[in-house]
Amino acid sequence: MERLQKVISNSGVSSRRKAEELILNGKVSVNGEVIRELGTKVNGNDIVTVNGEVLRRERKEYYLLYKPREVISSVSDDKGRKTVVDLIDTKARIYPIGRLDYDTTGIILLTNDGELSNILMHPSRDVTKEYYAKVKGFFIKEDALKLSGGIMLNGVKTKPAKFKLDKYDKKSDTSYVKVIITEGRNHQVRNMFMALGYDTVKLKREKYAFLDLKGLRSGEYRELTTHEVKQLYSLK
Repeated sequence: MERLQKVISNSGVSSRRKAEELILNGKVSVNGEVIRELGTKVNGNDIVTVNGEVLRRERKEYYLLYKPREVISSVSDDKGRKTVVDLIDTKARIYPIGRLDYDTTGIILLTNDGELSNILMHPSRDVTKEYYAKVKGFFIKEDALKLSGGIMLNGVKTKPAKFKLDKYDKKSDTSYVKVIITEGRNHQVRNMFMALGYDTVKLKREKYAFLDLKGLRSGEYRELTTHEVKQLYSLK
């Protein structure tokens, strides 16, 4: 059972607030009966009508994709480049939760569940994202401490994070660094490294909250289990 206004907003007809207005104004009916009470709950068998049109209700779908390089984290691209949505075989109107840069690989979630997307994207949730970075030069301990404590980016200090050197390749003069952040600013990890003079050669997101890439190769995906979806909702 779901609240009527949530069902309407999830269908894409309107926002949650607009859906509430439609209900209060008598524009919504369930199984032929006009509903004016907010909080009314319906199930998947109920026929919901908005402004005389039967509501089309999509089954909620949840996917975990191992994003390859040179793929856009978007529904479409005006330059004709491949998007994460192109890699999922579904007719549902799914979209990515957050984004990964064009050259960044790793885990990204896609869904048509607007409520879950809002939960995970809200800044107050502090959802952890774990990365593995390859950067030029030797990543010194002092810089790891600076980045972990937070630095100024575009006038706003980053939240506390974890930056830890995993290994250093002397031959290629590159460092491999484990990173854990809870924010989702554009190019954040790359920009944090750049702020201290490190160029990022490769970047991979290995975990999102409790989810990882186990069993998947680049470009592959799987549906989330019901239990995993419930766990993600519990982050609220």
